[in-house]
Amino acid sequence: MLNTPSPLFLTPLFHTLTMLPNTAKPPKLSSSSSHSLSVSAVPTKVDTTVKIAEIEEPKNFDFKVYMLHKAHTVNQALDATIALRDPEKIHKAMRYSLLAGGKRVRPILCIAACELVGGDQAAAIPAACATEMIHTMSLIHDDLPCMDNDDLRRGKPTNHKVFGEDVAVLAGDALLAFAFEHVAMATEGVSPTRVVRAIGELAKSIGGDGLVAGQIVDLDSEGASNVGLERLEFIHLHKTAALLEAAVVLGAIMGGGSDEEIEKLRKFARCIGLLFQVVDDILDVTKSSEELGKTAGKDLVADKVTYPKLLGIHESKEFAEKLLQEAKEQLFGFDPQKAAPLVALADYIAYRQN
Repeated sequence: MLNTPSPLFLTPLFHTLTMLPNTAKPPKLSSSSSHSLSVSAVPTKVDTTVKIAEIEEPKNFDFKVYMLHKAHTVNQALDATIALRDPEKIHKAMRYSLLAGGKRVRPILCIAACELVGGDQAAAIPAACATEMIHTMSLIHDDLPCMDNDDLRRGKPTNHKVFGEDVAVLAGDALLAFAFEHVAMATEGVSPTRVVRAIGELAKSIGGDGLVAGQIVDLDSEGASNVGLERLEFIHLHKTAALLEAAVVLGAIMGGGSDEEIEKLRKFARCIGLLFQVVDDILDVTKSSEELGKTAGKDLVADKVTYPKLLGIHESKEFAEKLLQEAKEQLFGFDPQKAAPLVALADYIAYRQN
């Protein structure tokens, strides 16, 4: 089961990395499941007989130290990249949400994937920052009254509550545009072919075949009585998993990964992307607003279809566990030491508490 792990650390760092899991190992999982992401294969019982040593992080890997170090690097890069300059209002609004905290999961996934395939962190930093800019844009726009109408994000008033709806829309637009500019102009030591490929991946993840597709189907599904698991999976594979996939794939591209390595990491990312949303759905109905740092229970109020609503809490946790196992299976064959951050990040996404 995806049970609550033992207590989490509370680690403030430049107003980011709000909560990290401890080093307790997750329960043993099956490696016999297929690589399909279809929710029709949700297990009723998880096989725990297989050895998992190959896909656990090495004992000398300190996830807490790793996350603190990488988040510090990302925060410094984001702060330096978007300076407070004229017109001051728009840059202040951009920085308000971009530097408001968060765990920096997407940029850290980007860096970890780059290093996994033998690349240097510096090659992935612009792409890593771009994924966080686009993620922040999506949060600003998602919180707007015309979308989810949220007043709280990361424990603070949402962007439109502070700057107004007009400025919030423009701040999101500016972050989106600058993300692509930053990848194109700031990436060094990577071939132009790979940079163009990365930009294409990033664009696809947020357009009509990515985040926007997931968002529009999500909006159309509110209050609908005929939304099933297939449609719910479509929403989350596009709305949530697509950008996580882009973060990992961009890292692998910038790091010089082979096509085979990139596709294995793409599958890994799709699994953890869907896992992220399943866990998010569970937390939304089991945690308070104070614990989450955002409005709890909003999906229930909006009459949205969620995994707990369709499957129940117990089956949702089992499905999350299956996705975690499938994600880890994609890391077979890589250097275990280099794969350790991705294994630990997958565990973190599965067992996070906010």
